[in-house]
Amino acid sequence: MKNTLYISILLFSIISISFSYNTSPKKEKKKKRYNILWILAEDLSPFMGCYGDTINKDATPVIDKLASEGVMFNRAYTTAPVCSASRSALITGVMQTTTGTHNHRSSRTTDEEIVPEELRINLPEGMKTLPELMRKAGYFTFNSGKDDYNFHYNREDLYTVGSAKNYRPGINGWQGNKAEHSKSVIKDTWNARTDKNQPWFGQIQIDGGKAHANFVRKGQKLGVNDVEIPPYFPNIPSQRAAWTDHYNAVRGADANVETILKQLKDDGELENTIVFFFSDHGSPTSLRHKQFCYEGGMLVPLIIKGNHPVLKAGTVRKDLVSLLDITATTLAMGEVKLPEYLDGQNLFFTNYKPKKYVVGARDRCDYTIDKIRTIVSQDFRYIKNYYPNRPMLQAGYRDNRAIVKDLKKAYNQGKLTAYQEQHWFGTRPVEELYNLKLDPHQINNLAKEATYTKTLQEHRTVLENWIKRTDDKGQYPEEANQLKATYDLWKDKPRFKNAKINPEYDQFKK
Repeated sequence: MKNTLYISILLFSIISISFSYNTSPKKEKKKKRYNILWILAEDLSPFMGCYGDTINKDATPVIDKLASEGVMFNRAYTTAPVCSASRSALITGVMQTTTGTHNHRSSRTTDEEIVPEELRINLPEGMKTLPELMRKAGYFTFNSGKDDYNFHYNREDLYTVGSAKNYRPGINGWQGNKAEHSKSVIKDTWNARTDKNQPWFGQIQIDGGKAHANFVRKGQKLGVNDVEIPPYFPNIPSQRAAWTDHYNAVRGADANVETILKQLKDDGELENTIVFFFSDHGSPTSLRHKQFCYEGGMLVPLIIKGNHPVLKAGTVRKDLVSLLDITATTLAMGEVKLPEYLDGQNLFFTNYKPKKYVVGARDRCDYTIDKIRTIVSQDFRYIKNYYPNRPMLQAGYRDNRAIVKDLKKAYNQGKLTAYQEQHWFGTRPVEELYNLKLDPHQINNLAKEATYTKTLQEHRTVLENWIKRTDDKGQYPEEANQLKATYDLWKDKPRFKNAKINPEYDQFKK
């Protein structure tokens, strides 16, 4: 009798417990989404220890550590060797030549002025910027640095801290040429959230190549005799100084990255943040890099680090990557559905397809009208010059700098090598082809070598097909009202008035 009673009580208890679990299930804690931070260095080439640079070996310890703890890309390329075109592509995930944002500093006048409607370049209907997509997905967004996009937009649509009450450069972006990465400004970014559990996406810009030696740690500044310059530059003081300047700028960038990472850690944000470190294009301090389509202008650093399971520490990727892939990867890591119009792909997607080619484009830069297209493959770089009769050293924004003045002086004094004289002042070849493994400085043009006819044709065909498929807007002349706005912006500046300017501006002269 007792046994029966005990069994009945036990069965009742089990049923009660079971019913309790079934009717009041324990709620699983929702996984917090990753924060995502872009550390975007202006105008910075990968002259860093982790990229095998011997001069800056041991001089970039923070960036090197970031690479060893994350994923480093050896072959990451910008879409354009100038900031506004590159950034316009980056923030939309679509090539600037497709959206009509390929001409540097178009669709606007200055940062404080409202662009007249006739000058506005609007994105295609249905296309949104990456910050807008992140905001829609619940992210807090900010931009500590310039935006510099060649299309019409309202910053308050992009960045959460955008109301009239608290809008200001430093956390909302602006069009100018300054970076804000001081400790006080950084603290105003992710800490500006009212809900500290809200995930955030942010852009912090550092001066990068524009910083010169301003941020170099004490005792680490290089002198002009510590660096050898490449053979496409004459060995004169101003060129050595410019080349050295960029090596110092890279050292200073390392110190800036250290400041940002320390603030992330101090604020308890580092563990749950995926950090992207990259640049918009290559070095600005010397000629042939910024604004041109050689490796020096197109190749950029790219490192991604975080606690996401796909980010295996110490991974080195050697496949060809476009900065357009950063946009797609950021959205994917933020668990945001990728729009079908994106040109890039998630770098860590299970069905990721390595690229055979990456396209780059240069168009009007400030008042200098030019058009260059480039294709880079595993071993070769192909360049097509659409204005070969305009020398590389045609009138441009750096004309008052010593690197240009002294180069012209050396030319007039007959102090350049035959290659340098032709390269800088002669007629440019319509096509250029370089073997990047055998000729890293891209000196020996193989375009007319019979041995490379097949390789030349391959790259030429890739470019021609790409132009047709994407409807490259560089095929068409820039609209007269945009050229007029450019002319009006520069016409009273001495360097414009005293230079031989592109004939496209003749129509506006009185």
